[in-house]
Amino acid sequence: MTSVATCPSGHTSEATDYCDVCGLPIPAGGGAGPPSEPQPVVEPGPDVPQPVVPTETTCPNCQAVNPENALFCEACGYDFTTGQPPRQPSPLDLGVPVDTDPPTAETPTAAPSIAPPLADAWVAEVWIDPDWYADQDSRDPLPSAGVPVVVPLKTTSILVGRTSRSRNIHPDIDLTTDNGISRRHCQFTTDGKRWWVEDLGSSNGTYVGGPVGPVPTTPLAPGEKREIAPDERVYLGAWSRIVIRKASPGEVG
Repeated sequence: MTSVATCPSGHTSEATDYCDVCGLPIPAGGGAGPPSEPQPVVEPGPDVPQPVVPTETTCPNCQAVNPENALFCEACGYDFTTGQPPRQPSPLDLGVPVDTDPPTAETPTAAPSIAPPLADAWVAEVWIDPDWYADQDSRDPLPSAGVPVVVPLKTTSILVGRTSRSRNIHPDIDLTTDNGISRRHCQFTTDGKRWWVEDLGSSNGTYVGGPVGPVPTTPLAPGEKREIAPDERVYLGAWSRIVIRKASPGEVG
């Protein structure tokens, strides 16, 4: 039986040393055999899964690149879900000692009142009223009522409120202990004989009640000047009550 060999070019040759067709030397053992057919190229289609390309998200706070599904920025902690910026560390977080001493700069002092001085001596009686406190929705404990505090009135315009050194507010009648009082709560004015009260847009309102009877329930409209009759009471804050009267002899030095 005649042996048949295959040359490297794929020709069939009866000679086993050189190809009968092209003359190429044939390796021992019969050659490499017929070349393999090229594999078909599969074109991507709708049924062929596409490779997943990872996406990224840029932090709007620090511009760091994060995975698309990140909840927080890996660099600064920005919250991608709520848009909440990262909390800035406090000096205590950084281990820096906090200076609790008061500032060395001088605190602003109250400017002198430009209102004309009073010709006659007037005072304001400030009292803690338990009946007024009972009608207010205050969580602060009621201080001991005691006796009224008498405040001399020196000018024709009297500011009632709570002291604020940072805002340079220094009321003529300072009710700082009553948390229901606004910084600039109300103002008393006079022509020397009659007195008026005006609410300055306070948070809890200003009320006027009679010398006797129940406490008032309707506040003054902000900006409205209400004349105060003799012995009428002005209610404000959580427990404060004010009565303006002429000073008794020797009461004001």
